[in-house]
Amino acid sequence: MPRVYDNWERLVRATLKQEQLRSAGQGPERSGSGIAGAVPPSLVRTTNIDAILQAADEIQADDPNVARILCEQAYSMAQNLDPNSGGRGVLQFKTGLMSVIKQKLAKRDGAPIDRNRDIEHLWEFYQRYKRRHRVDDIQREEQKWRESGTFSTANLGELELRSLEMKKIFSTLRALVDVMEALCKDADPRGVGKPIMEEVFVCYLRRIKKVGELTPYNIVPLESPSLTNAIGVFPEVRGAISAIRYTENFPRLPSEYEISGERDADMFDLLEYVFGFQKGNVTNQRENVVLLIANAQSRLGIPAQADPKIDEKAINEVFLKVLDNYIKWCKYLRIRLAWNSNQAVNRERKLFLVSLYFLIWGEAANVRFLPECICYIFHHMAKELDAVLDHGEADHAPSCKNESGSVSFIEQVILPIYETMAEEVGRNNNGKAAHSAWRNYDDFNEYFWSPACFELRWPMRKDSSFLTKPKKWKRTGKSTFVEHRTFLHLYRSFHRLWIFLALMFQALTIIAFNHGKINLDTFKVILSVGPSFAIMNFIKSCLDVLLMFGAYTTARGMAISRLVIRFFWGAVTSVAITYLYVKVLDERNSRGSSNSFYFRIYILVLGGYAALRLVFALLLKFPACHTLSDISDQSFFQFFKWIYQERYYVGRGLYERMGDYCRYVMFWLVIFACKFTFTYFLQIRPLVSPTNIIRNFPSSSLQYSWHDFVSKNNNNALTVVSLWAPVVAIYLMDIHIWYTLLSAVIGGIMGARARLGEIRTLEMVHKRFESFPAAFVKNLVSSHAKRMPLNAQASQESQDLNKAYAAMFSPFWNEIIKCLREEDFISNREMDLLSVPSNTGSLRLVQWPLFLLSSKILLAIDLALDCKDTQTDLWNRICKDEYMAYAVQECYYSVEKILHSLVDGEGRLWVERIFREINNSIQEGSLVITLSLKKLPLVLSRFTALTGLLIRNETADLAKGAANAVYQLYEVVTHDLLSSDLREQLDTWNILAKARNEGRLFSRIEWPRDPEIKEQVKRLHLLLTVKDSASNIPKNLEARRRLEFFTNSLFMDMPSPKPVSEMIPFSVFTPYYSETVLYSLSELRVENEDGISTLFYLQKIFPDEWENFLERIGRGETTGDADLQENSSDSLELRFWASYRGQTLARTVRGMMYYRRALMLQSYLERRSLGVDDYSQTDATTQGFGFSRESRAQADLKFTYVVSCQIYGQQKQRKAPEAADIALLLQRNEALRVAFIHVEETGSTDGKVTKEYYSKLVKADAHGKDQEVYSIKLPGDPKLGEGKPENQNHAIVFTRGEAIQAIDMNQDNYFEEAMKMRNLLEEFRANHGIRPPTILGVREHVFTGSVSSLAWFMSNQETSFVTLGQRVLAKPLKVRMHYGHPDVFDRVFHITRGGVSKASRVINISEDIYAGFNSTLRQGNITHHEYIQVGKGRDVGLNQIALFEGKVAGGNGEQVLSRDVYRLGQLFDFFRMLSFYISSVGFYVCTMMTVLTIYIFLYGRAYLAFSGVDRAVAREARILGNTALDAVLNTQFLVQIGVFTAVPMIMGFILELGLLQAVFSFITMQLQLCSVFFTFSLGTRTHYFGRTILHGGAKYRATGRGFVVRHIKFAENYRLYSRSHFVKALEVALLLIVYIAYGFTRGGAVSFILLTLSSWFLVISWLFAPYIFNPSGFEWQKTVEDFDDWTTWLMYKGGIGVKGDQSWESWWDEEQTHIQTLRGRVLETLLTLRFFLFQYGIVYKLHLTGKDTSLAIYGFSWVVLVGLVMIFKVFTYSPKRSINFQLLMRFMQGVTSMGLIAALCLVVAFTNLSIADLFASILAFIPTGWAILCLAITWKSIVRSLGLWESVREFARMYDAGMGMVIFAPVAFLSWFPFISTFQSRLLFNQAFSRGLEISLILAGNKANVDM
Repeated sequence: MPRVYDNWERLVRATLKQEQLRSAGQGPERSGSGIAGAVPPSLVRTTNIDAILQAADEIQADDPNVARILCEQAYSMAQNLDPNSGGRGVLQFKTGLMSVIKQKLAKRDGAPIDRNRDIEHLWEFYQRYKRRHRVDDIQREEQKWRESGTFSTANLGELELRSLEMKKIFSTLRALVDVMEALCKDADPRGVGKPIMEEVFVCYLRRIKKVGELTPYNIVPLESPSLTNAIGVFPEVRGAISAIRYTENFPRLPSEYEISGERDADMFDLLEYVFGFQKGNVTNQRENVVLLIANAQSRLGIPAQADPKIDEKAINEVFLKVLDNYIKWCKYLRIRLAWNSNQAVNRERKLFLVSLYFLIWGEAANVRFLPECICYIFHHMAKELDAVLDHGEADHAPSCKNESGSVSFIEQVILPIYETMAEEVGRNNNGKAAHSAWRNYDDFNEYFWSPACFELRWPMRKDSSFLTKPKKWKRTGKSTFVEHRTFLHLYRSFHRLWIFLALMFQALTIIAFNHGKINLDTFKVILSVGPSFAIMNFIKSCLDVLLMFGAYTTARGMAISRLVIRFFWGAVTSVAITYLYVKVLDERNSRGSSNSFYFRIYILVLGGYAALRLVFALLLKFPACHTLSDISDQSFFQFFKWIYQERYYVGRGLYERMGDYCRYVMFWLVIFACKFTFTYFLQIRPLVSPTNIIRNFPSSSLQYSWHDFVSKNNNNALTVVSLWAPVVAIYLMDIHIWYTLLSAVIGGIMGARARLGEIRTLEMVHKRFESFPAAFVKNLVSSHAKRMPLNAQASQESQDLNKAYAAMFSPFWNEIIKCLREEDFISNREMDLLSVPSNTGSLRLVQWPLFLLSSKILLAIDLALDCKDTQTDLWNRICKDEYMAYAVQECYYSVEKILHSLVDGEGRLWVERIFREINNSIQEGSLVITLSLKKLPLVLSRFTALTGLLIRNETADLAKGAANAVYQLYEVVTHDLLSSDLREQLDTWNILAKARNEGRLFSRIEWPRDPEIKEQVKRLHLLLTVKDSASNIPKNLEARRRLEFFTNSLFMDMPSPKPVSEMIPFSVFTPYYSETVLYSLSELRVENEDGISTLFYLQKIFPDEWENFLERIGRGETTGDADLQENSSDSLELRFWASYRGQTLARTVRGMMYYRRALMLQSYLERRSLGVDDYSQTDATTQGFGFSRESRAQADLKFTYVVSCQIYGQQKQRKAPEAADIALLLQRNEALRVAFIHVEETGSTDGKVTKEYYSKLVKADAHGKDQEVYSIKLPGDPKLGEGKPENQNHAIVFTRGEAIQAIDMNQDNYFEEAMKMRNLLEEFRANHGIRPPTILGVREHVFTGSVSSLAWFMSNQETSFVTLGQRVLAKPLKVRMHYGHPDVFDRVFHITRGGVSKASRVINISEDIYAGFNSTLRQGNITHHEYIQVGKGRDVGLNQIALFEGKVAGGNGEQVLSRDVYRLGQLFDFFRMLSFYISSVGFYVCTMMTVLTIYIFLYGRAYLAFSGVDRAVAREARILGNTALDAVLNTQFLVQIGVFTAVPMIMGFILELGLLQAVFSFITMQLQLCSVFFTFSLGTRTHYFGRTILHGGAKYRATGRGFVVRHIKFAENYRLYSRSHFVKALEVALLLIVYIAYGFTRGGAVSFILLTLSSWFLVISWLFAPYIFNPSGFEWQKTVEDFDDWTTWLMYKGGIGVKGDQSWESWWDEEQTHIQTLRGRVLETLLTLRFFLFQYGIVYKLHLTGKDTSLAIYGFSWVVLVGLVMIFKVFTYSPKRSINFQLLMRFMQGVTSMGLIAALCLVVAFTNLSIADLFASILAFIPTGWAILCLAITWKSIVRSLGLWESVREFARMYDAGMGMVIFAPVAFLSWFPFISTFQSRLLFNQAFSRGLEISLILAGNKANVDM
């Protein structure tokens, strides 16, 4: 125990020191004061020990004795709660608390303690504390407010300033009351305790425990009223609370039922009592329903009433929206609703039903992923509720009763379902088992898509098939779909596409072979598409039957019947049509017969069949006919409709309106016209003649150079296949190219029409600034905030209207500029220059920001000095620059107003006289005569001196100096500026002369005190003194980009915003796991291997922002890191500054909280008068809008931000720094909420530890400590599926509003974009088709693009997709899905339909995309909007990018297997299906086909070269060497790899940057080798997509989101890319070598280069891209270190616990884990067989074999190979025996070496074996060895049983060593040349160079030479 005491003594000392620092203003805000911050979670959950200890800390200084009493009581409570200290951390806590108590006792210096008087001390202190803080006055004020319904602004002004202090006071009082209450129970009845309890507790003290400030609440204080939260004043909130209030019509609650808080009973109390819902769930959903109703009411725009009531429309809207899915479910299953009709249900019943649904959903946990299961539960519970409501007394529901008679919804309803799902999840072997082996979430949910689900009964039968738990030896069976792992899903899901392409290819080929003539004979041949169509449809039916295996025992009988009917129907039709067509061919071939009987029959049958399918296609897919098919109730028709298209609960009504349909049909018709024209003329027709010649070659004239098995006696079939296979592959793939081209064109046109890119430079911002206020008011200001109507009368002056616009625009613009300053993008000076004056003063013209007017006055004076013409000419020259004219006018009027305010008496008369004379001269046009313009510079200097004094604070000396400056100005104006006549008049003016002579003239001035005058003085001084042009302000590129985009968006089409009070409420939702929250100082200081710290890197890459940061915190530019770290406040700011430039949670939270800030400002300026705030209706200032109670409450009513920090509870328990950082974010953002999973461990007597899981929501309390708002017990571990969607699911119950924006924790937001959120939310009500939008797509800006060239490539690629790509997908194609964040969901729509993502393990690894699939299938509508953007971080290093793309490609591989893709592919109409295919899995299929085409082409060429056919055919027919085929193939490869995929990017550049900048950017990217990067990415996507479908293995790959400036070691790159890129690249290289060595090409080397250029480019890209894009990849020292590291890794033996990054053997074992199943082994074996082609072909090409083509030669080559293997074993054998045996082995190795050399020499000398043959043999044996290795790995268990595994491993090590050397050698060679490294640095970091980044210093770590 002494050690524990010591630890706690240190904790106490550290805590006291922290408190002293905080009191001095140096320490960070605390998350838990003193020992209160160390209370274990197990004690916090059931007691208020932490609050008591917090109070003890607070009053320690006031009364140590009372603090001691509180601590002792806290110890007693902990001891009573956990006497054995079994909970986690309880023993340490109790020990530490005892230590603190002893310290407090020790400070009494031995004075005795009478604990019997403790309660008296507490009571006395309580009374003193209450008087000192005016608690009675505060509560009386609260009572008045509650009775009147309005605030007393006089007192609440003071209360608002003390809101935080009040919360602390009430918290302390509550703790005192709790302790007194506990002590009174144990007190002597004869003492003081009993009277206190009787007299005081009953009357008063218990009320303090229910004060709203202390009762935890989320947004609305429903349990107890709150003084500081004005949200309860809003009439809609009061009306909503009143609407759910309990009435006498409801069943009576039992008398023992206790109502929590100081509220009245309501509907939720009845539901809690009847069904046993948890308190936390009830409290949470009570607020949710109140807010839903209140917001629905506010949108009706009904004027507020004294006693507000909720309108029936609002209740009906909420009712129908929440229960929409339930109503559709009942209609689908043809069952009655739980109520008779909507008209028969009164408003109270509707609210009961809505509340019941939300309570079920809120406690359903993982069952929330089963929306129709929730419908089933709701259906039965609603009936139970109906029965309860019809009785006078409330009673428990039978379905939720347990054996003890109590009720618990979670135990009786949710837990059985959860346990069944958990058992099924246990069968998936952590995601490695086949999908068909276990039921996922979709399988459970689809059980409720059939009336058979009612066999489950109510209460649910435990023995039902639904709740059947799986047995080890038996599957439980899938529901309606089985996700078998096979490529066949591609055909099954999109069979219409493949059939269409096959039939078109068939028809075009037939036409080509008939020389383009279409006559009756040709037509008959073309009709062969009929049998093809029937057979391919039959194949699809076969796949349906085959791929449903695993669901036959559990699937619906109707579904199986449909499969059987379709199977037999397909078989019959395919046989019949094929038979008829054969007869037609017989007739055609019978030339002498004119009979066409079968032809007519065939035409009739085919026409009837086609007509039937066409009719059903039109009825089910064509928009205009869809309604007809829905309303037809004819059973005959319904039967055929069911046969044609399966009926699911989802996927019904997937049609669009006619206009949208025509648009996407036209889109695809254009593509097909281009594709088929290209295919026919450039692919098919050029091959007709060569094919005919090859087929008709006489076998005698065509000699094969190897032993041929197939072609020689079969019309050279393989030769024909080798020619046609690449063409067919390209034909299947190039649809993506044509789509890319057309979508780029259409997207560019749409973007231009949407006015994107109109303002793309700072110069454009300057030129068009004058039009911004009007555009801003039109688009972003609601009608409530427009103090002047927009449709102004014609008589109204435009100047006044413009000034009104500017006045409305200025507060928002200035807040944007302020945010830019807070983010350190601009300096203080830039902020002053960019700010717009308020324009609310008496100045008669619009005042523009100074950056537009700077230096304009000086230029105008220069024009005046050069003026030799009239006043009109001078003014015309000035007006050529409109901002110069504005500057001159403002300067003139401002000077007049300032001088008028400064002087009085005679001085004022002089000012009035001067300006009167000047005005008269202007009107007469004689200004150049009245004034001596040459003297203007002198006047300017005098006035500048005056304003320079006036902008400072007043002192006596300054006042005297200012008076003198005014007199000097008077002298200059009078005697120098004015004309002689006017000068004489003024000199002889008696009043002025007298004052001047007496010394009174300008002897004193009135110092500016009016805010308007002070603002004008400051502004005029800047206007006169800023001499340099502000054309480059702001300097920061990011600030420019943001202002350019924002100002451009003002002119784009967007819905008009509603007032904040009437807008759609929304939540922002961010899932977080364990990523970086906030960089710690140690993380910022730690250096990498090159000596570079993160902070140093950031300082160099953001130099201007670093200077602005230092300026903001009041530090000089020379301030060092150590200086900042000395001050705790500055060090905290430093951490935030760095974190805001990374991909951290802090950055995301700051960005998302801009929504609240924007809403507060907008609400403040809309002036919704509720009696809360005391402000003038005409006051336009926004200073302190954040302190407005009404604005804050209004923002909280409309906006909620929940961060789901899944393991925050665990992080707090282990004192992780992330937990402290999250707590810090909570303290700094009062509206931020954090949800997390809390795990409660309890031990049992048998030693087992049981875990209870809770979903909790916390916020920061008055002390900055976590305050638990809600706690909902879960049925078990919530992580049954994928982590992220499960994280979202547990916390989504805490979101609010009707929309929810899904935000990742690597995103950012901007204040100016947050202001447009109201407009975006109005899109939910806009017309976007026949269905309202359910997901609003939002544009992203990738903010990591400036870090490196790779980041720039990734940024451009991503930007192209999220802008142009998604623009086209949304319209015209109508297939945009959800591609991640920041889309905005219709919250109610999605939470009633399964949530915002899917979570089944592995199959839903790309969880986001399934939200789009689900929304579309459930008749949602997804749109895309580009007038608003959200920031997004992306991976910036090649390895990060590769891991990310691997994750996405693997996710797409899983999508191919999914039921969602299958249903969309089947249920979309044909053209929309094409769009869906090409924009989802089709992109990856085409990417894979690109690589496969290269393989097919090269293997075809290898076949021609090995067989000798190419040379023979060219010699005989001279046709193969230079056909159009070669050019077509090569063009296709270059097109796909390089140019065409970049077209959307180029179009995006042109649209948003301009043509010249687009060309420059594209050329720059090419020079930075972007084509190498994109080609490399091609390989990444192909590898992971293909492997996932073949073997599985898709998983979340943590990429890391840090700054990548470190050098990646060679071995690390090799491990990551060996199998995905290097092996495949070397295979392609071998094929190319074979082709150049043995192939024949007419034209020689030039033709070969042209044919294979793109293939060689692919090889180089795949082999060397990881080293080209590796920082310091070509530095010699790094290369040497990499070689040492690689050889160490290669030779290190693996073992248990050794990871793959430490040992080659461990890595090699890990690389084989993807081959798990027999099917996978067979497929791998088949794919491996291709490597044997090399040896088979090369052995017949050796000089040694001559022209012999016997099979024995190939057999002899295997003998040689076996001999070489034996020799290798001799050389690598290392025995662990005696030394003598080792010597014998060395002798044998030496003899073998000499013998081998001698044998080679003899063979070369005496046979035809040449040196070239030796190299050829190596070329032959390398692929064969690799094939043997692959087969050995595939059949590992067999090889291991034969004892050959160790030998296989050594061979594999040799292969990896060889591959590594092939790659390493060029890298090492280039590292010899220093300029290569310099060039590479420039290549990698060009963007940073352009902004002055000294990257060479960064990479070298030469910090000593850099001034920091």
